[in-house]
Amino acid sequence: MINSHAAPHQAYDEFSLVLDPDVYEPLPGDWLIGITDVVSSTAAIRSGRYEDVNYAGASVIAALGNAWGSFDFPFVFRGDGAAFALPANGIMAATSALLDVAGFAKADLHLELRVGLITVGEIRANGRDVRIARYAASESATYAMFAGGGLKWAERQIKSGRYLVKPGRYAMRPNLTGLSCDWAPFPSQRGEILSLLVEPREQTRPEVFAMLAKRVLAVFDAAPRRSHPLSGNMAVPLDKGKPVDAPRWSEVASNSDFRKFDDGLRLTLDCTPKQIDSVEAILIAARARGEIDFGLHRQSHALMTCLVPAGRPDSHLHFLDGMGGGYAKAAEMMEQGALAVASRQPDRPIRGGLDIARQGN
Repeated sequence: MINSHAAPHQAYDEFSLVLDPDVYEPLPGDWLIGITDVVSSTAAIRSGRYEDVNYAGASVIAALGNAWGSFDFPFVFRGDGAAFALPANGIMAATSALLDVAGFAKADLHLELRVGLITVGEIRANGRDVRIARYAASESATYAMFAGGGLKWAERQIKSGRYLVKPGRYAMRPNLTGLSCDWAPFPSQRGEILSLLVEPREQTRPEVFAMLAKRVLAVFDAAPRRSHPLSGNMAVPLDKGKPVDAPRWSEVASNSDFRKFDDGLRLTLDCTPKQIDSVEAILIAARARGEIDFGLHRQSHALMTCLVPAGRPDSHLHFLDGMGGGYAKAAEMMEQGALAVASRQPDRPIRGGLDIARQGN
């Protein structure tokens, strides 16, 4: 995301600052929230279709930005899907983009892309919120961060069959100009590429989660380049005949979304096994206290999908995920862990989020 007139004017260039719940501002109630995710993404990834899953996941961002005529709206890439927010007058553009990318995923990638649309007001009527902050990964790349539990709730509703955008007869081929996968997978330089998801339980106070998230970040930030998964001096384009100079590669790495807040921490990092074990111990203890759910997945390589908006080459954005399952596998582990915790508490009612997650896939 480059900017948004509904977003806070200030963009924070230090990631730890967007962990503070006070920096988030609510979206207007009539705004739309769109959600996409690849159905059975873990099976597709298991068969080696990492790039296809990520491309399908990022496709709605490119399609909507090109249709809307601007990438001036909040969005987040999630590996096997994406989420975005758009003003109420964008309902036609949002609906068309969702339908078009679902048709494209089925026809060209042979993947089923689940797509849904809901208003912020409907989310608030169900006890959650959608609030955003802005994180400046570099001078030319600013990403939206989401808080309030609204995206998480909406995703679970859509996975359970509510608020789906039904396939139409007039879906067109989406305009995916600027979306590409130009780079070979990036091997870990420190041991393992980690995909990590950490989400607060509904009863966890935001300030408690923020303190925990900062403890986790402190472990990773102590490493060179803050555990950035892209090496500062290595880049292997798929087209090996195309040279990549050092300043250009530095810009690409700086503009990547390896750290984000999306109703919780979502990280793609290059770590040592010791770092991962240390963080896992912190998270296991927090889960035992009933504060969080988490999932992590270790793999050998990271993947990058790129978006260069037409007419704005300086605002190139780079979406990162793990090659061996990434966020999809981490989410699968998180759901299994949450259900296991619930099954050990038979006298405690399962709250809405876990119940819906059980229905979804």
